[in-house]
Amino acid sequence: MQAQVKWVDGFQFIGESQSGHSIVMDGNGGKMAPSPMEMVLMAAGGCSSVDVVDGLKNTGQNVKTCVAKLTTERRDTAPKVFTAINIHFELTGEQLDEEQVEKVVSESLEKYCSVCLMLGAGVTMTHSWSII
Repeated sequence: MQAQVKWVDGFQFIGESQSGHSIVMDGNGGKMAPSPMEMVLMAAGGCSSVDVVDGLKNTGQNVKTCVAKLTTERRDTAPKVFTAINIHFELTGEQLDEEQVEKVVSESLEKYCSVCLMLGAGVTMTHSWSII
């Protein structure tokens, strides 16, 4: 996998993926676009959400919606790395089995989510979930 990031102006950059998609990033605290750290956080939420939805569907669960709400703790001084991330999944569906939801959510963070597993080497990763 490859990507490139081009400086546009000020602290704005355009990231271009190998698959041909572009996204603007703002290194000035996210004033004009997501900051790079916000992008990392959204990547963790996106990657784990794919696992959760796919895992629930593969176990025959009739999942209708999945919203991953991420909260973090960060160092106060540079480098301002994440020290903890919690992903809370809000799920809706027909007769979702709580045991299956717990298993799929846990396995995402522990086995399958590439982004979370990379972050987990230096960040305390936790999860929670609720069926709405």
